[in-house]
Amino acid sequence: MSKLSKIFISFVTIFFLLVGNAYSDKIKIGTEGAYPPWNSKDASGNLIGFEVDLAKELCAIMKHECTIVEQDWDGMIPALLMRKFDAIMAGMSITDERLKTINFSQGYADEVASLAVMKGSDLTSLQTVKAISLSKKGGEVKKTLEQLTKALAGKTIGVQTGTIHQNFLESGDVGNVTVRKYKTQDEVNLDLASGRIDAALAAAVAFTDYAAKSGKPVVLVGPTFSGGAFGNGVGVGIRKGDNSSAVGKRDAKILRDFNNAINTARKKGIISKLAIKHFGFDASM
Repeated sequence: MSKLSKIFISFVTIFFLLVGNAYSDKIKIGTEGAYPPWNSKDASGNLIGFEVDLAKELCAIMKHECTIVEQDWDGMIPALLMRKFDAIMAGMSITDERLKTINFSQGYADEVASLAVMKGSDLTSLQTVKAISLSKKGGEVKKTLEQLTKALAGKTIGVQTGTIHQNFLESGDVGNVTVRKYKTQDEVNLDLASGRIDAALAAAVAFTDYAAKSGKPVVLVGPTFSGGAFGNGVGVGIRKGDNSSAVGKRDAKILRDFNNAINTARKKGIISKLAIKHFGFDASM
């Protein structure tokens, strides 16, 4: 074999090794680490929570080597598009607006939303309805939104910025309320507890988790919300992939792998078990 042939073979070998490493079974998953019990950090700074445990289970099913990385919520989708990681598991609801930019796996859990106030607030008198879906346009939904519009008039409501909860409050469905936006849910909770806002809107479990851990008398009021602006459950966010390039094919494969793994985890009862552990009830879809 000539020296030139050996050099060529070495070059080809190195090339395929590099490509293989770039498109291997190693996956990075982005999460916020500040939205308990979906995702948070322990006293040592380690990422914990329902989605952290679920991500590990899904990766084991997919036989992917996964790394879970922390990312601020407001930069979550931009970081995914910039390929800082390959998937999002951060309590992110599947909405039509987000589907314009990224793909989602099938939903793995429901994230019903609720208003929360401190015990003694005049808003505790709000009529409580078990649940309303904004996907429905019936009389009960209309009546409930009218009641909320009247009750929330002149109130300041806190939400985490860039969320479905902010979108709902700014949609006009409950009138022209004053919306105060925060970078993290922890900041929302602290200002609610200190009385700097009249109420807050987030996933119901975010408030029940905070109340249980802090001992603060946080009370859920009004209905729980789903559908419409609140999306269709929580799923894994993934870049839009296609077959036009190796990178696009990889993204498309990651989506298929997550969907298959979620199906398997659901059938085996893994998602239900983790939901009950972290939420206290079965929030699996």
